[in-house]
Amino acid sequence: MHRRTLLGATAMLALPRLARAASFPDGPITLIVAWPAGGGSDVSMRLVAEAASKRLGVPVVVENRPGAAGTIGHRAIAAARPDGQTIGMVSQDAISAQYGNANAPAMSEFEPLAFFGEEPGALQVHPSTGITTLAQYIERAKANPGKIRNGGNPAPGASYLYMAYYERKLGIRVTKVSYAGYAPTVTALLSGEVDSASVPVPDVVEYHKEGRLKLLAVAGEERHFMAPDVPTFRELGHDVVIGGWRSLAAPVGVPADRLAVLRRELFAAFRDPELQAKARQAGFVMSPGDAARTAAAWAESDTGVYPILDELGLVKARRKQG
Repeated sequence: MHRRTLLGATAMLALPRLARAASFPDGPITLIVAWPAGGGSDVSMRLVAEAASKRLGVPVVVENRPGAAGTIGHRAIAAARPDGQTIGMVSQDAISAQYGNANAPAMSEFEPLAFFGEEPGALQVHPSTGITTLAQYIERAKANPGKIRNGGNPAPGASYLYMAYYERKLGIRVTKVSYAGYAPTVTALLSGEVDSASVPVPDVVEYHKEGRLKLLAVAGEERHFMAPDVPTFRELGHDVVIGGWRSLAAPVGVPADRLAVLRRELFAAFRDPELQAKARQAGFVMSPGDAARTAAAWAESDTGVYPILDELGLVKARRKQG
């Protein structure tokens, strides 16, 4: 064989290897969740990881990095090597944390990837309280300011913010007890360590059905499909509507071509009917969105949450200008 022909053949043989070397993703993708195993964020993201693995052709592995009201996990996402092999779940907690915790990353340190969906807040109590209605809860709280112990995230996490909002709108005051996430909060409520909690419906609905705790109200525009017997705050005469959302993000600096792959494939995974069916069965309502929808949700949440944080005295790390 002539040398030129030999070199040409060698180059052709090398092309597939070069293509594989340059392909993305070229190994497992880590999906960081800033909350403990067993809670709603963990459950929802494990469903996402399964669907995303099929789309991306590589394992997507959930890594729980709880602590400091989500700040440890969110910081790990923002500080990850920007090669696209590490992504993470960013929720409304990250919006609040950037203003209340100097160690929390700013939202400008994340690249939006895809939007999972929204979730209303809720209020639930332990049966030992004897409280079975929202009216009774309000009456008890007003008669005994600070005596009701309510479990939730540390300030300014989502469930902390929900309860602070309930206090303001309902004219009550409770003692807020902090836990590392929804899973340990629910455990504390089930044991009677706290009297009430302000976590979303999916985390407590099975215990509500079993009678181990009582859901009093949902802070949504309408009743939650998993708990159709539970009224909204508005149905009960209180203009209380507040909730959170979940999205996927990457650290800033991921090359544009890799970012495009992640955005395309993750959005496609979110739109998969099989994932949506599994999510609904687990109690989540998905409203899939692309990167632009995700960025819009971040901006809308920032605009809505900041005044509440400021009014509650929770803006301590960064202040918005103007």
